[in-house]
Amino acid sequence: VQLQESGPGLVKASQTLSLTCTVSGGSITTNYYYWSWIRQPPGKGLEWMGAIASSGSAYYSPSLKSRTSISRDTSNNQFTLQLTAVTPEDTAVYYCARGSLPPPYGPRYEYDFWGQGTQVTVSS
Repeated sequence: VQLQESGPGLVKASQTLSLTCTVSGGSITTNYYYWSWIRQPPGKGLEWMGAIASSGSAYYSPSLKSRTSISRDTSNNQFTLQLTAVTPEDTAVYYCARGSLPPPYGPRYEYDFWGQGTQVTVSS
């Protein structure tokens, strides 16, 4: 299974960040997997943001729930992150990954597969 993140590398503060993860070598509807978004700000650890299950149910980190939405496009085998009202503190490398256990996940959870990550910078 391979995952590939895509989206803008630069976003202005107060705008909405949108990233897409394209999955190949496996279907995002295959039971029972959970497709996550994770980020790592500069100099900090990994932060799980949320996930969408093979069933289509979405799960969110409590700290980001009010600003985060995860959806999917099953015809293209993709899932998407939207993060609203971004600030420079949202600057990070954003990853998509697959997990085999129901979320939420801690910073040391071992995902099955990862994307390579994409740098997103929020300008003030």
